[in-house]
Amino acid sequence: MHFLRDQRPPYDLTYDDVFLVPNHTTVTSRFDVDLASVDGSGTTIPIVVANMTAVAGRRMAETVARRGGIVVIPQDLPTAAVAETVSFVKSRNLVADTPVVLTPEDSVSDALALMPKRAHGVVVVVDGDAAVGIVSEAACTDVDRFARLSTVMDKDFVTASVDTSPREIFEQLEARHENLAVLTGPDGALAGVLTRTGALRAGIYRPATDDDGRLRIAAAVGINGDVGAKAAALVEAGADVLVLDTAHGHQQKMLDALAVVAALDLGVPLVAGNVVSAAGTRDLIEAGADIVKVGVGPGAMCTTRMMTGVGRPQFSAVEECATAARELGKHVWADGGVRHPRDVALAVAAGASNVMIGSWFAGTHESPGDLRVDAAGVAYKESFGMASKRAVAARTAADSAFDQARKGLFEEGISSSRMRLDPERPGVEDLIDHICAGVRSTCTYAGARSLEELHRDAVLGIQSAAGFAEGRPLPSGW
Repeated sequence: MHFLRDQRPPYDLTYDDVFLVPNHTTVTSRFDVDLASVDGSGTTIPIVVANMTAVAGRRMAETVARRGGIVVIPQDLPTAAVAETVSFVKSRNLVADTPVVLTPEDSVSDALALMPKRAHGVVVVVDGDAAVGIVSEAACTDVDRFARLSTVMDKDFVTASVDTSPREIFEQLEARHENLAVLTGPDGALAGVLTRTGALRAGIYRPATDDDGRLRIAAAVGINGDVGAKAAALVEAGADVLVLDTAHGHQQKMLDALAVVAALDLGVPLVAGNVVSAAGTRDLIEAGADIVKVGVGPGAMCTTRMMTGVGRPQFSAVEECATAARELGKHVWADGGVRHPRDVALAVAAGASNVMIGSWFAGTHESPGDLRVDAAGVAYKESFGMASKRAVAARTAADSAFDQARKGLFEEGISSSRMRLDPERPGVEDLIDHICAGVRSTCTYAGARSLEELHRDAVLGIQSAAGFAEGRPLPSGW
């Protein structure tokens, strides 16, 4: 990348401060663009879901990996719980979504409680291993909440073999004017579900898979305790990427922990962070990191900059750290500060191989939190920062009451924030579509057929706040 007219300013830049200039292009279609990373993480789109408790769970991990990204399971979970999540994700189908299931004798209230767990809003009713009906929210409207599902379920639903091509399933659904098909295995047992949109996505995205063709998943580990043993246990459990994570990555404790894990030669990429300088990047790489996580303070739930004055505008941090990493044959992930698809494209243009997203994905059906509705009828989920008092309390649950109380005095994050479910994009796949459409289009404007070409050929300019505001749509006029 280079700046238009070499207009590099003497101050650091955020994503809002820069814009991309269109280049001559021979790329005629968005679908000619390859969004796969080259950093060894195995992602086929440049999206990593941050290791936040309110965001990264097994439903999120399954769904995102199916579309080519990867989720980092938080470090605060017991190893056994992480192993269970990894095993679940590894067992999932590469095309079919995992349904929520109930029996004919379960109640309508049971179904209504489970529907928000999936973006398609359908419960599959099973008798043993076989699907015997489906229940949607519409079927539960104006129905006694204690009614049995056998009385409201739709028994005439679209079925297909799990080996049927997504295109064929799409055509079946179109012919029936239905949205969801129930997929069965060779023995007739329920194998998953696929929506019309899911069938389309299966032809656009490539799942992020390991050498055995299973979905990929990453896991985080802190820098306290027996880090080597924890890291080895996570890899043994099946984690494809290890993320050594602490708020201030450029500290000796991180370097020592990273060196210990690197010496184990566990056979998976090691990610470490967070830093915002070339010096921090080089030190982490020399200690054993394959990928360096960049970002201090840009996250939506982070109060570090307001509390401490510490941090750095994210675009400049990514650019400097990526340059240092590339000189050593390594890579960086841009962590935080993403508000729009353009920010993902700009992070890649600055040199990031992947972009970490947290709070933006908290307000989706797939995030772990319970779906709630406020007094105005707006659906939302709660999110919180991993350095907030709420997260610290969970992390220190095994400490004495005195130590818990003492640590609770110090926080650098928001403990509760309402992340609204966007009615137009309530599922994480909807947001992935939104982001990837933007990044693919960016590449066509830049004349790039890959993320590496986007970084190489990107021409950027500096804009004022008015310039950024000019680019905002005005759906209500002015």
